[in-house]
Formats: sequence, structure tokens, C-alpha cells
Amino acid sequence: MKQGDHLFLVDGSAYIFRAYHALPPLTRKSDGLPVGAVSGFCNMLWKLVEESRDTSVGVAPTHFAVIFDHSSTTFRNALYDGYKAHRPAPPEDLRPQFALIRDAVRAFDLPCIEKQGFEADDLIATYARLAVEAGGDVTIVSSDKDLMQLVGPKVTLYDQMKDKRLGPDAVFEKFGVYPEKMIDLQALVGDTSDNVPGVPGIGPKTAAQLLEEFGTLEALLERAGEIKQQKRRDSLVSFADQARLSKQLVTLDANTPLDVALDDLFIHEPDGEKLVAFLKAMEFTTLTKRVAAKLGTDVAEVGTAKLSVDRQARGPDLDPQAPASPPAPSGDSALPFTPEALAAGRREAAAAETIDRSAYETIRDAATLKRWMAEAVEAGLMAFDTETASLSAMNGALVGVSFALASGRAAYVPLGHVAPPEAADLLAEPGAAEKAVGAQIPMNEALAILKSVLEDPSVLKIAQNAKYDYLVMLRQGIAVAPLDDTMLISYALDASSSLEGHGMDELSERFLGHKPISFKELCGSGKSMRSIATVPIDKVTEYAAEDADVTLRLWRVLKPRLPADGLAHVYERLERPLVPVLARMEERGIKVDRQILSRLSGRFAQKLGEIEADIQAITGEGFNPGSPKQLGDMLFGKLGLPGGKKTKTGQWSTDVKVLEELAADGHELPRRIVDWRQLTKLKNTYTDALVTHMDEAGRIHTSFSMASTTTGRLSSTEPNLQNIPVRTEEGRAIRSAFIADEGRVLLSADYSQIELRLLAHMARIPQLVEAFQAGTDIHAMTASEMFGVPVQGMPADVRRRAKAINFGIIYGISAFGLAAQLAIPREEAGLYIKRYFERFPGIRDYMDETKAFAKANGYVSTLFGRRAHYPDIRHSNPQVRAFNERAAINAPIQGTAADIIRRAMIRMEPALAKSKLSARMLLQVHDELVFEVEADEVDETKALVASVMEAAAGPDLDLAVPLVVEAKAAGNWEEAH
Repeated sequence: MKQGDHLFLVDGSAYIFRAYHALPPLTRKSDGLPVGAVSGFCNMLWKLVEESRDTSVGVAPTHFAVIFDHSSTTFRNALYDGYKAHRPAPPEDLRPQFALIRDAVRAFDLPCIEKQGFEADDLIATYARLAVEAGGDVTIVSSDKDLMQLVGPKVTLYDQMKDKRLGPDAVFEKFGVYPEKMIDLQALVGDTSDNVPGVPGIGPKTAAQLLEEFGTLEALLERAGEIKQQKRRDSLVSFADQARLSKQLVTLDANTPLDVALDDLFIHEPDGEKLVAFLKAMEFTTLTKRVAAKLGTDVAEVGTAKLSVDRQARGPDLDPQAPASPPAPSGDSALPFTPEALAAGRREAAAAETIDRSAYETIRDAATLKRWMAEAVEAGLMAFDTETASLSAMNGALVGVSFALASGRAAYVPLGHVAPPEAADLLAEPGAAEKAVGAQIPMNEALAILKSVLEDPSVLKIAQNAKYDYLVMLRQGIAVAPLDDTMLISYALDASSSLEGHGMDELSERFLGHKPISFKELCGSGKSMRSIATVPIDKVTEYAAEDADVTLRLWRVLKPRLPADGLAHVYERLERPLVPVLARMEERGIKVDRQILSRLSGRFAQKLGEIEADIQAITGEGFNPGSPKQLGDMLFGKLGLPGGKKTKTGQWSTDVKVLEELAADGHELPRRIVDWRQLTKLKNTYTDALVTHMDEAGRIHTSFSMASTTTGRLSSTEPNLQNIPVRTEEGRAIRSAFIADEGRVLLSADYSQIELRLLAHMARIPQLVEAFQAGTDIHAMTASEMFGVPVQGMPADVRRRAKAINFGIIYGISAFGLAAQLAIPREEAGLYIKRYFERFPGIRDYMDETKAFAKANGYVSTLFGRRAHYPDIRHSNPQVRAFNERAAINAPIQGTAADIIRRAMIRMEPALAKSKLSARMLLQVHDELVFEVEADEVDETKALVASVMEAAAGPDLDLAVPLVVEAKAAGNWEEAH
């Protein structure tokens, strides 16, 4: 090792558990041996080695090693017999894979290192120290916080899953201290995954603040008596020795005796035959081909390697080297569902056929298109995709259609390609442009051929984000059916906040090990982005046909998982039938009065001027309230307000939480800044911007996102019509600009307190159930229960407080949040919440049961069986864990409400048609549906809409409380609300 060299150290034990928890179960075809973790491990390692040589994660390594934990106890167990004592035994199907994974590392010709009495982290610390002393740089491939104490100018932590490098600044951003203080911080906080005790009541944020104030752990413990907060002071005094013990436990031993010298870690090209033989023995078809091609090895001439385990030898003591208590996943490593990063070879069977773009066909004549469509009818299914001149399904002209009938058998039909603008001078003579682009089937002729198949009920059409393609074809007079959507299948299976998403590119890398051509690669981005209509047809054929091919392959992988995972009913009843409903709503759009928006923009501008004048009067000088730097300097520099904290860039933090805390404490300037920001957002986002989304008829066509939330709620984009505030005068004024066509009115139908009703049912709260059954004012009843005030003649303020608590409890409201909402002291708000749980103990039981289920299973379910995954609910960071706990408690309630309104939307159009009513459903906003109704059909429509919505839960749920819908019609949205 010398100056300029670069050592890569892979945390092999963490790799194993990431691979195991990220993959669906996978077994070797020949004998059923579990190999999912081995497959993931090999793909991650190959990807790392290959990418690092291309310097995609920094300087290419000159030295490389994979480090594992050994099975025996370590010196830390002698210090503290409780260390890692609560670790569960490894899963039964993982045990046979420990030895195989070590075989894999040796097959890669990489050092496979472990040492009795020491952990992998100690070995990593020692190698890192030696490498830095020799003048080299170090990349530690792990996301384990225990290794962050090693980070420095020459040592970087690399999270391969997120393709993220962590240096000293990133450690500070995450924990509030730099790496040199991570040991002291961990000693204070402890670690539940390793059973390091720490100091009770000290979390990461508090620990960082204390270390900033006192410098070191020892200084803090010696001066603990100076701390004003009694509980914190007493804890530090009482548990000082425990903190010192914890520091010994979390400190890595950078002087571990090594059996393999640093210089022996020099990296070299793997032996192709050796590695291919191992991969063949594991039956990893795709990775075998990929590796063989890269290393120039003939797969056919290589035999299979002898492995450390066979089908007959499986058992709990199978691998003598396997950790008796393997490291449980913690923090970001806890990924029980499919994450983005395991790109290559995720499902060997699905990816067995190589994707060859050169095999795709361009269809330029009607006869060929008819032959392909006849084959589609014969096959009974086809994947299809549309290409449009812009990224808007409503505004983009159709440029072409692609489809796939089998893996690798795909084609593209160009319909609207034109010569690029830069070729105009060269193509001046008549017919030159058409000749340069090439032959295309006339649009009407091609659509007539396609229509017969796209509307054929005997041919299943498969698409990715099918609503987009459905709407594009709907604008051409074609209603595609029946339709499957790989995006929604993935969403039904794996709705999780930890996933990158359900886009085709992510799914392809996750399940097929294949990276498709991106739209950016094809058309560019930003100012240089060109319309796909001007891209050469041969290039678009590769891109578009590949999309259809990949979609079909994904469908073959994902669709069988629905019944296997017990989620077929979620997809078939709640997702799939909603696609055409939402597409038709988007096509209709909603009308907006341009003049009202213009007047509101002027009014908002005037009010902003008044607020800015108030701000100047408060501060005594002018400054830009939109500048975080100027605002921070004013609040915490000149005015010296409390609670200021700086970001890693050295600027004061002025986020909304900081401002609201200051405002809650009675400071006038932050309150006015909050007002200024809210009004500025309304002006910029709505009154100024909505006019840019209008079509020629004055209608706005939002796009509903079906797979963007964990709970099943729909979201709205381009523009977002779901976040217009209804509790402020300005927000309500914006809604007044949404109007109906002449002779029509807008009808708003809203579920009344649906989430509270569901809480009453799910938590089995007798008082709430009885009140809802009797039609009692639920907020007045709650106030009466809590405060002992009679319902008759109850003061409005008392009812308002009960209402805030009722709704806040569902979202895990804190004493601070309730205090800010009601403008009361936090202590008083805390007492309200405490009293609420005392009066309705079933709610606390429900919360505890839901949290326990989520921690045991990694997900929670709605009453209809939709799953919301929360893998980070066991996160070692208390703040992350608490957030996931609150989300998991709310998800079954919010998700069930979302499922109910989906069911109502699916049933609504057939019910309207059956009753021969002309009402058109336009918007869905959380618990509300908005319709455009003929003025003389209002009463009949109102009754029918309410009945469909109230019956949407159906007999399936047998709710203990009734669902109630409040419907009102008026000339604009605000008056109808």
C-alpha cells in the first residue's frame, strides 16, 4: 500500500442481510436449495467491482477485501454479557447460505476475511488505519452507523444501495456531530440492535446538543451537575458508569491482530473459469452469462464448482463458520422488501432471456401491422406503450405505438415522426422531409387496425402506468380493454416509503437486472430536450419496443405474486378498475374563471405588501423575507431569538418548524413570516400559475397519481388540486374560481368524519360507536366526556378543542402540535391528550396493537387487505422509528378511507348511467368527490351520489358505524363545499 492507492472494504455481514431481506424467496431449480441471499450478494458484489473499476463510485480500488463477522463471541461479551444477547437466530432458509456466500467471495478471487474474537467492524477499522498511515484512501462499503466513527478526510463510507458517499459533513448532517464524536454520541444514545445500554432518556438530538456544549463524554459526565434539566441531569449522574461501558462497547478496535496483511489485499482480475463454475453451480443463468461475456469465458466449456453445502446437508448447524448470532439488520439495512439497488439478476428465471434491442422491428406498412395484430389475437395478450410529442397525456400528440407479444418479440409503429428543425434548410424541396423520416402508416389507417385489437375483450393489454396510455388512446377514440398495469401490480405488492418507486426503469433493474434506455438518453433534458417526434425512428424503435418488451417480462414476474402474497383482490378490485375512471375524469377537466384568478392575484400582491410593511416595522429595517440567510441573520443574529441552529452550510435554519415554534412562543416576526410564506405560495402555485394550465375551453386537466403514497391515497399533479387550503380565507377564495359550464352546477359530496368513524370501528370505542350510530355531534360528545361539560349550551371554544384532539389523535399529534393549533401552553395540550386516552382507552390499545403488528411483520393492512410497508419501524434512530410508528398507526385508517372512496368512484359511473343522469365526475380530493351536474338534475344526482358513496364499504366490512355523506351544489366549488 502506498500513496495514491485505494482500499475498498466491504462489510460482508451487512451485505448478507441486505441481500436476504431485499429478495423474494429464491431456490435453486435442481434441488430447491435456498439461494436468494447468495444471488443478491453476488449481484451486488459484481456490480460494485465492475462499477468501481469504471470509477463510478470514486477512484478505482487497488486493494479490496470482504470482511465478515466470525461465529464466536468477541471481547465485548467479556466486558458486558448482555452485548447482542437478544439477537434472534438466523432464519432457517438463510443458514445454508452462509458458507455459499463465503464460497462466492473466494470465487471472485477476493480476500474473504474474518477473525475469532473480533467483529468485522474491528477488522475494517484496523485495515482502514493501516491504509491511511501508508498514504492510501479507503472506501468502506456499508451504511452501518457503527462505522461512521472511522470517516475522515481519507476514509469514506459508501452506501451502495443508495449510491451515496458519506464524508464528515454527511455524518454531521445525519447525527449533529462529526465522526470524531460519534463514539461519544453512541455511548450516550446506546444501540438497541446491539443491546448497548447508553443513558436512558438521551436520544441522538439531545446527545449532539450535550456534546456540542461540553465537548466530550468524559467532560459531560464530570460536569453533569451543571445541567439545568433535572431529569436529564439525574440520568447522566446515575448512569455515568453505564455510559463509560457503552463507550467501550461501541469503540472499534483499530489494532486488531491481522492474519492477512494489508499488502495481500491487492486486487486482480478474477479467474473467469473459477467464477463462472461457481455461478453455474448456483444456477444463476443471467449473471453467469454477464460475467462470462465480461471475462471472455466460454460458459459451455466450464464445469460446475463443488460447493460447501449440498441439498442433503441442510440443518441448523450446517455452517461451522456461520455467525451464531448474526448481525440483525438495523437502520437503513432493514429492508424486508425489494429496494432499488439490487439491480442485476433479481429474478434469474425472469431474466434468463437476454434483452436484445437489435431484434426489435419497425412497422411501416399496414399489412405488417395487421399480421402482428392477428398474432396478438392468437396469443390472447400483448404489452403496449404509446409515445407522445410531450410528456402530457392530455396535450401530447400521438407519435407512435409499440407492443410486445413475447419476450424479445416487440415492434414499434411510427405514426407522427417529423424531420428535426435543424434539417429544415436541407429539406426544402417538396417531399424531402417525408423521405428523410421514412415511411409511416397514415394515422387513421393505423388506428383503425389497432382499435380492433385494443378494444377486443379477448386480448389482454398490458401497460406500465396504463392510465397514461389509456388516456392517449381515449383521445383517439379508442377505449382500451381489458387492461393490466405492471405499475399498479407492483404498487399493490410493495407500497412502501422506503422504495424508490414503481416506474418501469426501477422495476426492470429490480426484477430483471436490466437497465432500459432512459427518456433522457433518448431525448435529452432541460433546454436541450427535443421532442421524441424528431428523434430518428430507428432509435425510437429501440427505446419504445424495449419498453413494451420489459413491461411484458415484468408482468410475467409480478402478476403471479398477487395471489401468492394474498393481494390479488387489492389489485383486481381497487386498482385495476379505477384506471379508466380516472382517465375519463382527467379528460373532462374542470372549468376555471380566469378573471377571478386575476383579481385574487392582485389582492394577494397587495396583502403581501402589507405583510412586508409589518415585517419592516417590526425589524426597523428592510430585508428580503424570501431569503433564508437574511431571515436567519435577522431572527437569531440581530434579534437574538432563542432556539437557533445552523445547518451544515453555516446558515441559520429557518424551516417552517423553527418559525412555528417561535410563533407559538409569542414572537411576532416569525408569525408574520409564516403568513408571508403561505400567501406567497398560494399566489405562486395557484392564482398566478393555474391560468398556464388552462386549455382553450378554460378547463384544467389535473393528473391523478395512483402509486405515489404508501396508504393508497390518490395524489394530484400538474397542477395539484388536492392541496388548496380550505381552512383559510385565501384558500377558499381560490376554490371560488372553479366553476361549472353554463346551465350546470358543481356538486361536492364529502364523507363526514370518515376517518373518525373508521377509528371508532377499528379501535372498538363504545362511546364513539354509540355516538355515530345515534347521529350525535361527535365533537360535542368528546368534549363532554373529557371536560365534563354538558352538550347543551357547550361553549364553542370547548367543542373546538375536542375537535382538534379528535382529528389530531389519528395523526399522532404531539403536545406541541396541539398547543400550536389551539394557541395554548404545551403543558395544557399534553394534559388534554393524556385525558383523551384515559377517557377512550381503546384508542391507546389500538395504537399499541398496530405498532406491535407492524414491528413484527413490517407492514399494516387496511380493512380491505391493502398493505402499507414500514420497514424502518425498527430503525435504530428514534426519530425515524417514531415517524414510522405514527405512520403505521394512521395507515390502516387513512388507507381504508382511501379504499372506500376508490370503491365509490368505481361504482359511480355505472350507477349514473343506469339512472340516466348526465352528471360527470371531475375531481377526487381525499374524502370528497366533485361533479358537474345539469341544473335540473341536482336533487336526483345528489341523492344517488350520496347513496353510492355511503354504500361503498359494502357488506364486506360490516362497519359498526354508518358512513354519512354531505352533498351540496352551487355555481362554484367553494359555495358547494
